[in-house]
Amino acid sequence: MVKDALTKPQVDLLRQIAAASGATPIPPARIQTSWALEQRGLVKRTWRGSGHVAVVTGDGRYYLKHGRHPRQVRAEKERLEGDAAQAARAPADGAELISRLQSASGKITVPDPAAQTRGRWRAAYYDALHHGHVPEGHKLRWNGRQRGDCAFTLVDEGAEKAAQPPAVPAIDVPERLEHPHRLVRATRKALGRSQNVIDTRGAPEVIPLYLSRALGDRALRIMHALLSEAENRGYTVETQTDLERGEAVHTLAIVIRGRAFPLVLTERTARVPHEPSPQELRQQERNPWTRLPKYDEEFNGRLALGAPAGTRYQHSYSYSDGARWTLESRLGRLLNNLEHLAAEAERRDRERELREAEQRREWYAAVAQARERQIEQYRAEILRQQVRAWREAAEIRAFCQAVRARAGPSPVAADEAEWLEWADAFAAQLDPLQGPLRAPPDPPARSEILRELARVDAYAYPWPFGTDGRWTRPEDDPAGSPA
Repeated sequence: MVKDALTKPQVDLLRQIAAASGATPIPPARIQTSWALEQRGLVKRTWRGSGHVAVVTGDGRYYLKHGRHPRQVRAEKERLEGDAAQAARAPADGAELISRLQSASGKITVPDPAAQTRGRWRAAYYDALHHGHVPEGHKLRWNGRQRGDCAFTLVDEGAEKAAQPPAVPAIDVPERLEHPHRLVRATRKALGRSQNVIDTRGAPEVIPLYLSRALGDRALRIMHALLSEAENRGYTVETQTDLERGEAVHTLAIVIRGRAFPLVLTERTARVPHEPSPQELRQQERNPWTRLPKYDEEFNGRLALGAPAGTRYQHSYSYSDGARWTLESRLGRLLNNLEHLAAEAERRDRERELREAEQRREWYAAVAQARERQIEQYRAEILRQQVRAWREAAEIRAFCQAVRARAGPSPVAADEAEWLEWADAFAAQLDPLQGPLRAPPDPPARSEILRELARVDAYAYPWPFGTDGRWTRPEDDPAGSPA
């Protein structure tokens, strides 16, 4: 639904079109604005020559004169005309309001009522509050006191409180490190005493830090509290060294449910105008084409703890000092976030395993059904061959009988007799009924044949048939697979 209110650019264009004596050409940059006016029925557009032109409509002139769309005026009149009838349907007092709410599952919405109707609902609301009609353990809420829809809600405080997520437990950060975590001890030992900037991101077996020396003690106390709490909850804290592009990359990670979440503690920076040093000024005098940087990055005193940049978790978890909170107050949220990420990853793994197991089952079922069709087709072909041989033998015998009948009472010539004797023997060899009938042995279960029958990738999973054509994988034996 198109809103009737206009923006300033739309009003300006409408005035421009209305002020023209004829059709006004629309510049390409204002096509979207003219389209919005046309959707509201304020102008009419058409194509003329090489572009759009527009003229104002009666509704457009009304809007410019009164500042409101005619539809808004008509809707307001209709709303006011029905105000008395709607007000009569409002609850008479607070008791009736509560009764209606209880019958409506605790919520009633009155669409944008007029003044009289809104006043009746307001009176019922305050009557319910001040005369004890609200049930014990419940709250009565009202939105839309002055304008818009009126929404009344009867809230069960106990159920609302039970539905709220449990509070995230805070992690206490000590004021002094009396018994620091083993990685905190190793990091403190690696810092030394003469550094202005702490950067241990490239050092093994320590906590990755990048911050000013002044925040070093606070950073170590924060990491001690976080790592100790993680181990108290049964998680593992470990440093890792990986080889990326021929270089060793050292990380610190909290391992939850077998998943490692890397962490790095840094101090945020701010851009400040670069102040050239005397050496840079002398170099620029010697080489005028030398370009100096416009800005420098300086530490701003705010710590940030989260996933290192460039890792898969780069945007998944990160907490820092804010205007109204400190990083220390967010450590519980951080650890809670890691736990949720681990649980979600575990859930996705289970779903993926179930999907893969279902795909594997369907694949083996398709191969088993293809094997059944192969055996069925093979046996059908053998049966057709036997029927053809039986019919051919019968035709040969009938032929031999016709040759003998032609000779009549006289004996058959020696040459014919020899040929007929051979023909009878050949018919006996062809006739499958001359011996006992039995099912033929199953054909070889070759992957290239079954792949065409099953319409699957024959190499997706280990082939389940042996050289004798028997199923060799009982753990993947689907229902109905051949024995």
